[in-house]
Amino acid sequence: MASAPTATATHICVCEYGTPLRQTGNFKTIPKRPAPYGFPISPPHPAAPPLPLPMQPGGGGAIRVLNVAEKPSVAKAVAEILSRRSMQSRAGRSQYNRIFEFNYAINGRACHMLVTSVTGHLMELEFDERFRRWHSCDPAELFHAPVRKSVPQDKQAIKQTLEEEARRCQWLVLWLDCDREGENIAYEVIDVCTGANSHLNIWRARFSALIDREIHESVQHLGRPNKLFADAVDARQEIDLRIGASFTRFQTMLLKDAFVINVTGDDRNLVLSYGPCQFPTLGFIVERFWEIQAHEPEEFWTINCTHTSDEGTASFGWIRGHLFDYSCAISIYEMCVSEPMATVQNVRNQEKLKYPPYPLSTVELQKRASRYFRMSSEHTMKVAEELYQAGFISYPRTETDNFSPNTDLHAIVREQVNHPVWGAYAQRLLNPEARLWRNPSNGGHDDKAHPPIHPTKFSEGERNWSPDHIRLYELVVRHFLACCSQPAVGAETTVEIDIAGEQFNASGRVILAKNYLDVYRFDSWGGTLLPTYNIGQQFVPTTLTLDSGVTRPPPLLAEADLLSCMDKAGIGTDATMHDHIKKLLDRCYATKDENTRFSPTNLGEALVMGYDEMGYELWKPYLRSMMEADMKSVSMGTKSKSEVLESCLQQMKACFLDARVNKAKLLDAMGTFFARSNRPINETQNPVEVVRPCGACNGSEMVLKRRVTGEFMVGCRSYPQCRNVVWLPGSLSEAAVTNQVCPICAPGPVYKIQFKFRRRDIPPNFDVDHLGCVGGCDDILKELMELSRFGSRSQAATPARGPTPNGVGQRTPRQDLHTNFRPAGQLNNENPSVMHSQGFRSTHTQNPSNAPGQVLCTSCGAACISLTANTEANRGRKFYKCQDPGCGFFKWEDELDNGTGRGRRGRGSSRQATASASAGRRGGGRRGRGRNADGGMFVSATGDTVPGCCFTCGDPSHFANACPNRR
Repeated sequence: MASAPTATATHICVCEYGTPLRQTGNFKTIPKRPAPYGFPISPPHPAAPPLPLPMQPGGGGAIRVLNVAEKPSVAKAVAEILSRRSMQSRAGRSQYNRIFEFNYAINGRACHMLVTSVTGHLMELEFDERFRRWHSCDPAELFHAPVRKSVPQDKQAIKQTLEEEARRCQWLVLWLDCDREGENIAYEVIDVCTGANSHLNIWRARFSALIDREIHESVQHLGRPNKLFADAVDARQEIDLRIGASFTRFQTMLLKDAFVINVTGDDRNLVLSYGPCQFPTLGFIVERFWEIQAHEPEEFWTINCTHTSDEGTASFGWIRGHLFDYSCAISIYEMCVSEPMATVQNVRNQEKLKYPPYPLSTVELQKRASRYFRMSSEHTMKVAEELYQAGFISYPRTETDNFSPNTDLHAIVREQVNHPVWGAYAQRLLNPEARLWRNPSNGGHDDKAHPPIHPTKFSEGERNWSPDHIRLYELVVRHFLACCSQPAVGAETTVEIDIAGEQFNASGRVILAKNYLDVYRFDSWGGTLLPTYNIGQQFVPTTLTLDSGVTRPPPLLAEADLLSCMDKAGIGTDATMHDHIKKLLDRCYATKDENTRFSPTNLGEALVMGYDEMGYELWKPYLRSMMEADMKSVSMGTKSKSEVLESCLQQMKACFLDARVNKAKLLDAMGTFFARSNRPINETQNPVEVVRPCGACNGSEMVLKRRVTGEFMVGCRSYPQCRNVVWLPGSLSEAAVTNQVCPICAPGPVYKIQFKFRRRDIPPNFDVDHLGCVGGCDDILKELMELSRFGSRSQAATPARGPTPNGVGQRTPRQDLHTNFRPAGQLNNENPSVMHSQGFRSTHTQNPSNAPGQVLCTSCGAACISLTANTEANRGRKFYKCQDPGCGFFKWEDELDNGTGRGRRGRGSSRQATASASAGRRGGGRRGRGRNADGGMFVSATGDTVPGCCFTCGDPSHFANACPNRR
């Protein structure tokens, strides 16, 4: 990383974010210098002395520089270091984010520095206003609903400060944390500042500790912000928002009114949250809990012996370990008792090394603080952040566990030599004659942003420190000193003996050189001393016993173990793992005991059980692990943000839709732990799902809905202003919109629907499960709709009412499966069974006042007369006919009795009944061919035109001259 550019005062360099600076005017291209963590770590750079403060701000060619830090405390620390505590301070628009001013020189160029701050993220990602209310939309819509990133109301004052100061500055220097999250915040600041001043020259300061050497080094070697890191965080934020909001709304609206879930004292305001990291974390806890519950204790037996001599006592363990068969174990024991003489068969002496730990990463800090001090991961990070902001340790959020060769490790150790406790060890470490120094091992992880956590300033304990601050600072210092030390050296002896053919062994250890164990008091390497044994030596054991025991289940997950599980599975980041654990406790999904071990609550177990019963491993880490890997690929530039968003959200929406179809299993799982409530279940448990744009009003969407009577329909969301609707088959038991778009139907997108039919209501040659499209291309769905519509379930047509330009409603056609054919008829109010060619018509008009046994004409509703056929083929067969000679309704009596037709198609009488109902309105002979007396074209229930029908029986498969029912 080279020096910042030189320039005349009359030229301003403007660069695109994340792109190299090109030569413009008197500005020079900045050559890049390799940086081990994306920023330089090298011996101290001589800091440029601050310029006299009386210099006029921005005058005399001085560059006015706006410096923005992530927190007010960091801004103050940076300003104090750069100004050597001779700065001026004034209030900004926000009372918590002051502005510090002083003069400084960057690579010899005079600058007037203004240092202020944000408070973490400046912007929030949220849905558009109409999607924010829980009942405003179907939760499935949240996977593709519009989102926007904006400054919330409580941070408008910070935004105003940045805008006002940016207008008067030429440079913007970003002092945000040097990880992905910090880079994302940096681009939020860039968006606000460049909105006020598009000519800002944007720089990035990279540092890992709030100490003089690092801060001066950073400002003299400014770089550029990394857009890829910011994109990775944007992708994660959007994925988490969409997945979390959709699943949270789904399971909260489904469960909270159905059960009495009094875990917070106010179950009416209960939110059953779902987080794509939080839920797999809960899965680890529940899985271990189930493993413990499933454990069945088994009794086992083992043989132990001891031998006591003048040098001490040795305990020998059985090579077999233990046996579960008592008779076998007692037989072997009796053999040993009958021949108790032990013979030494082998004695092994070897040197053993116990290596010091790797340099300290964030996860390792949390695990060790939990194990050694019983500190929660959330509290550990809070204390570590405070130590960092005070300048005593390096940045505590890092995945790196190896030091760069450029890091001056001796200088860090040298700062600790005056400490009253470990100062003497630090002095030994620096003494070449002690031969205690060893370069730290490489742990194999490097986030290219920050070095491992290490001490940055000497302290014997500050007055405002709590015991936890003292303990955590001590851990960081001792850990750093230990990883720079030689491993402990020990001598281990193993003795193997034989008793009646059974093998036993004993081990002992003596520490020859403690080395790093002298300072790292948290580790131990104990062992027992063994008496001296020689090969071939014989002795009679002092004791020889047959002991019994019972297998024990594994323990509950401790916090350190849970962090290890999350780390290995790639759940969360080093900076967010503790937040996911805390959310489980806050949401009452899990509890933690005094030994930091976790147990699931009934609520947490029920949720995991429900998703597990569905067969979808949403509580497993695999999906989230893949997402984290994808987001890392975004930060490395191997995948684009849009590509990752599309693949992740498509996969999770499919899981969401499947989970909703199988919601009964989630309800069953909750019923195992909680009592049912008497409250009415929220109707959003049968949510609507967008199928396609509405072709009637052209301003809303057609959504899948289910009436209280059980029928499914695809209707306009703008009802009752728009009454456009398509009734789906009455034989449906379940229906759910998928994320698959029909490639044929237009205008789109038209989403396919996963249907599940009742077997008893459809012919045997149709499948119960069908992925169909209501856009008009699905022939199978057309047949099922026609069979259902003219079967036992009848649905009257509902005319659509769409808005007109002047605001007065007008009648519009009701939408059908097939919307692209040419309309030929108009809605006739006097004959409701004749509709526009895009509409359906009811062919079965039922009257509750019908007399028993009476048959009504399905066309005009009048009572039919009973006649007897006199043809050769049907002599004596009774049939029903409409009294109106112009109607033409016809029905065989035996078809009414058994409910099945005798037509050629073999799928029941639905098609024949359909055609019969229309036969009276058609012209005679071939001349009619599907047109009514007025010349209008008739349509079937699916909207298809009828090409020609028999005017005797109405069957479209033949004409009258070939009718089998002709008399």
